[in-house]
Amino acid sequence: MEENKNEMEEKQELNTEDIAPEEVETTEETPTEEASVKSENSEVEELKNKLEEEEERYKRLFAEFENFKKRTKKDRENIYGMVTGDVVSRILPIMDNLEKAAEVDTPDKNYKEGINLVVRQFSESLKDLGLEEIETIGQPFDPEFHEAISSVQDPSKGEKEIVQEYRKGYKIGNKVIRHSMVIVAN
Repeated sequence: MEENKNEMEEKQELNTEDIAPEEVETTEETPTEEASVKSENSEVEELKNKLEEEEERYKRLFAEFENFKKRTKKDRENIYGMVTGDVVSRILPIMDNLEKAAEVDTPDKNYKEGINLVVRQFSESLKDLGLEEIETIGQPFDPEFHEAISSVQDPSKGEKEIVQEYRKGYKIGNKVIRHSMVIVAN
């Protein structure tokens, strides 16, 4: 039995001696593995940088598009306001003449009621488009809304107070369609 033990020990010694050092696995990284890890890290960094650049480009493009939508909406509103103002300014003389016709005394009450009805309908239609009358009598003179055609001396009125309206003025929003023609005191 001792012989068997000795033989086994010799075989084990021979087996460990037969293994070449190249065949033993090492856990240390070889230079090629280090290079591949560094290469992978640089690729990851490069991809991260590209992703950040694309995200930044996307954000700029999105902001640019939002600004474009706002500008387009504002331009549409401005164009609508300009077109509406042009059309209304051409209709206002007709409205003035209808109002003058409604003021005339006539023995035919039905005729007068008909004229008043047309004036009301016309006025309501223009209000639906956003048209507003500019306030005048008793208001201080404002050259943005009023056009002074004359002035009078009246000690009972304040300085630059409007005492009479010669022609009505209108505006849509803040845009003046037609200035009011007024007479100003003092």
